[in-house]
Amino acid sequence: MASFFASMAARRAATLSRLSSSSPNPSFQATSFTQRRGLASAADHHGPAKVNCWQDPMSPSKWKEEHFVIVSLAGWGLLITSSYKFFTRGKESKEGNLVEASH
Repeated sequence: MASFFASMAARRAATLSRLSSSSPNPSFQATSFTQRRGLASAADHHGPAKVNCWQDPMSPSKWKEEHFVIVSLAGWGLLITSSYKFFTRGKESKEGNLVEASH
């Protein structure tokens, strides 16, 4: 943690020394502090706004991506679990009979 603060202080000192020694013109220093990362902000949305899955449950194409993933995984889990229970319900275990016969 201390090395993090030391490196941050070194970077600030280097930046300030570079700015103060580069040009005595104050207008140059003001322009160096302008925003340079204009494309780093949030992107513009192209298309319809995404909604929560419980607000429009019959239109999965309008859902947020994370809601679609959660609902899809829950649906697959329900399908696999219910099909397993359906296809294995007729088989009886033989351990139950052995426990009753032990006395």
